[in-house]
Amino acid sequence: MTLAPCRLRALAVGGVIAALTSCGQPAGDSSGARYTVGPAWQGALGVWFYPSAHFTADQTGLAAIADDDHPDRTADGEMFDQRKLAAAHQTLQLPAIVRVTNLENGRQLLVRVNDRGPRSPGRVIELTRHAADLLGVAPGSQVRLQVQEAVSRRLAETLQAGQPSPQPIDPAPVDPVQEKDLEPPTGIARAPARRIAAGPPPPPADPPAAAEVTTDLPDAVTQGTPYHGRLLIRAGDFGRLEFAERVQAKLTGLPARIERTRIGRTESYRVAIGPFNSVAAADAALDQALKGGVTDARIVVE
Repeated sequence: MTLAPCRLRALAVGGVIAALTSCGQPAGDSSGARYTVGPAWQGALGVWFYPSAHFTADQTGLAAIADDDHPDRTADGEMFDQRKLAAAHQTLQLPAIVRVTNLENGRQLLVRVNDRGPRSPGRVIELTRHAADLLGVAPGSQVRLQVQEAVSRRLAETLQAGQPSPQPIDPAPVDPVQEKDLEPPTGIARAPARRIAAGPPPPPADPPAAAEVTTDLPDAVTQGTPYHGRLLIRAGDFGRLEFAERVQAKLTGLPARIERTRIGRTESYRVAIGPFNSVAAADAALDQALKGGVTDARIVVE
């Protein structure tokens, strides 16, 4: 097979100047990639996920690694390749550029989220083997993911410009029992005067919005400070105490508690379980919570 001539372009990634390779494709063109949000889909244990566009999402949790028997195409139409810096997410718009931090060793890397998954509600992202190797991530490693807003919006605009019309989106049901996954994780994005005095170091600045984004992101790993957080289960955020109490009542046999939080004049109530000393213990508690009907429960790192 004859390959088209390749050109190198410079991209500033977190203070590191790295080369992107573009083999005869226009910016944002990723061998069949299309911008998509997509319908609700069902994962493991009967849990439903409701995709939506979140250009400022900031989440923590546990990582999974893609299997080698993955289908040939990703959910946004790209070719799946374990050698790429790519990942799957349950609800983000596709594709999106996300900074993944391995909290256990401090390594950070930009990956292209272009697929749906992981199927397990106990995992927040599924990495290709190459991305996992560069980050030093093993199954169950503590990670943080931050959507890079400027470059992700640029990528979405570029891909949508070549599409006839936006795809219809099945809206998630409007229900007070919905997680607010746009809020920064407690104890990580903020540094209030609590038991944990400081979270992981602030991330480098977003890549510039005008940067051309191709399928092949650079192997540009930056080193931060490790952050060994606590494993908790977050079972929902609510605007009224009675809703939080209803969820807590479903968590029979688990050490569930209600935490009162305030942002400005807005008060909310969070149902939390833990902390847990191991991934196995957190997984077992999550499984029990899901079977008890608390389908919004997720493992987080604080």
